[in-house]
Amino acid sequence: MISRLSQLMTSTTERLQLADGLAPLLIRLYLAPIMMQAGWTKFQSFDSTVAWFGNAEWGLGLPFPELMVTLAAGTELIGGLLLIPGIAVRWLSIPLLFTMLVAMLTVHWENGWLAIADSSSWLANERVMEASERLERVRAILQEHGHYEWLTGRGSVVILNNGIEFAATYAIMLLSLIFTGGGRFTSVDDVIRRRYGTPAAR
Repeated sequence: MISRLSQLMTSTTERLQLADGLAPLLIRLYLAPIMMQAGWTKFQSFDSTVAWFGNAEWGLGLPFPELMVTLAAGTELIGGLLLIPGIAVRWLSIPLLFTMLVAMLTVHWENGWLAIADSSSWLANERVMEASERLERVRAILQEHGHYEWLTGRGSVVILNNGIEFAATYAIMLLSLIFTGGGRFTSVDDVIRRRYGTPAAR
C-alpha cells in the first residue's frame, strides 16, 4: 500500500514537472505590462521625473538624476518587453528587482505596507487611520455637491496610501524569476538552453 502510494506520488510529481514552466510564464506576463508602463511613464514625463529624482526638499534627492531616470526607465521598458518572450529572464530580473527595492526604500517605505488607505485593515498605521477622516470628508463633499452615484459607479472613492505593498509584491515575483528562470518550454531562454546546451539560460 505504502509502495503504491509512493509510486503514485512520484508519477504525479513527474507529470506536474512537465508544466513547471507555466508559473514563470504567468509571472512574466503579469509583470511585463506593469514594468513597461512604469518605464514609459518616466520617459513621457522625463523632465518632471528628473526634477523629482534630484530634488532633496520635495523629491528623492538622488545623485545624477538624469542618468538615474534613464537607467530606471530603460530597465523597466526594455526589461518588461523582453519578459514577454522570456529572453535573458534571470539577468533582466536582477536590475528590475533593484529598481523595485529602490522604490520601496526611497518612495514607499515611510508610508507603511498598504497601497490603498484602508482603516479596517490590521496593517493600518497612523497615516492610514488619519486618512480615513479625510476620506469621509471627501465622500460627504461629493454626496452634497457632486453626482456621487455616477462618480462611484465604477468603484469606490479611496485614498492612495502609496505603501510598499505593490512594489514588494513585484520584487518577490522578480526574485522568483531569478531562481526559476523564464520557464521550461515557455521561454526563449529554454529554447536556447535545450538547443545549445546552456543551462544558465533556462
